Amino acid sequence: MASTAVLALGAAGAAAYTFLPARIADGQSRTSHLTNGLGLALADAITTKDFPAAKPVTGKHAGPASQSAHHATTHKPRHARPSQASGRLQPRRDGTVYLNPLRDVSGLIPERIDMGVDFGGAGPVYAIGDGVITNATGENSGWPGGGWITYQLTDGPAKGLMVYVAEDVTPTVSVGQKVTPDTVIANMYNGGDGIETGWAMPDGDSALSQLPEAGGIGGEGPFPTYVGTSFEDLLTELGVPAASNAGQAPSGLLPAGYLTDWGLG
Repeated sequence: MASTAVLALGAAGAAAYTFLPARIADGQSRTSHLTNGLGLALADAITTKDFPAAKPVTGKHAGPASQSAHHATTHKPRHARPSQASGRLQPRRDGTVYLNPLRDVSGLIPERIDMGVDFGGAGPVYAIGDGVITNATGENSGWPGGGWITYQLTDGPAKGLMVYVAEDVTPTVSVGQKVTPDTVIANMYNGGDGIETGWAMPDGDSALSQLPEAGGIGGEGPFPTYVGTSFEDLLTELGVPAASNAGQAPSGLLPAGYLTDWGLG
């Protein structure tokens, strides 16, 4: 599932920037350090220049950036423990809690890992954890269905990382709104495309996998991406059913700060 380039400037002036989803050409770098109207640094924990420790992936789908440093990788998805079936975990030692964001979706259908992870079904979509909404639109032509929502997590093991929810979703939140794991951020509808959710670029522009630091993989693949498997691992640890291509060797690179074992047991 793909995106096209759009960048919108917020109406509140130089300090209020809003990002819409975008497709970027392979090899193009994003280094934005803009903030939203609340003064929140959208890339305060991670910026596009802070990815020196990317992990290379080899094989016939390995990108040019990974061919200079071969390191075989086998991806083994984590599956939720029985106690995680409800999607609610006990608080971590630091007091944070992440919840299954798709726990109330009716007829949830796990599909493939691509730039993020695809699902079918209908119902409410929650935030994974505490965060701040950085973009919310239901009418962007860059993704099938038009929906695009991003939020930056503000606690837990993925603090500072940006999450997107796209395609057949209608936002129920607004930019700058603080959310919790019990906040419905969108309603998913049966529009024929399903939804895609995953890691967004630090500036919220589009899917993280499109950055050169992540392998520069867009809507044409190859899939699954390493970035997509990282997000899928987080979801399965929260009780979301595994994707159809979980366990396949991923393509691309995994930037520093993104894990494949989030320790949410």
